[in-house]
Amino acid sequence: MRKRTSGAKEKDNRTTYHISSVSRRYNIHPQTLRLYEREGLLWPSRSEGNTRLYTDEDLKQLELILNLVRDLGVNLAGVEVVLNMRTKIERIETEVNELLEFVKKEFFSGREDEFESKRSGLVPLTQTKIVKI
Repeated sequence: MRKRTSGAKEKDNRTTYHISSVSRRYNIHPQTLRLYEREGLLWPSRSEGNTRLYTDEDLKQLELILNLVRDLGVNLAGVEVVLNMRTKIERIETEVNELLEFVKKEFFSGREDEFESKRSGLVPLTQTKIVKI
C-alpha cells in the first residue's frame, strides 16, 4: 500500500481535481471519498489550504476501487487486500525483469537472439492443429 510522504507537498504540472468534481464525475458522495482516504485506499495530495487534490493516477485508483465495490461486491477490507496484492505483484514483476536483465547481461552477452527465444516460455510448445468434430 502506498504511504503518504510527510510534509512533502509536490508542486508539478499534473492536472488535479477537487473533491466536488470527482464526486460528481463518479456519482459518489464526497464523504465516500473521505472514507476511502481514511481507510488508506486513496491518497490525494493537498493544496496550501489543505484542500484535497486528486490526480489522474488517483482517479485510476478510484476507478479500480469502484469497480471492485460496485461491480464485484467486494467490501473495503477486500479492496485493501486486492490493492496490496496488486502492489506486491507489480514489485515481483519488476524484480523478475531485473533478474532477467542481469542474466541476459551476464550469460547471454553477444547472444541476445538466443536469450529472447528462451525468454518467451519455460516449456517449449509445439503448435498443434485443431481437429473439428
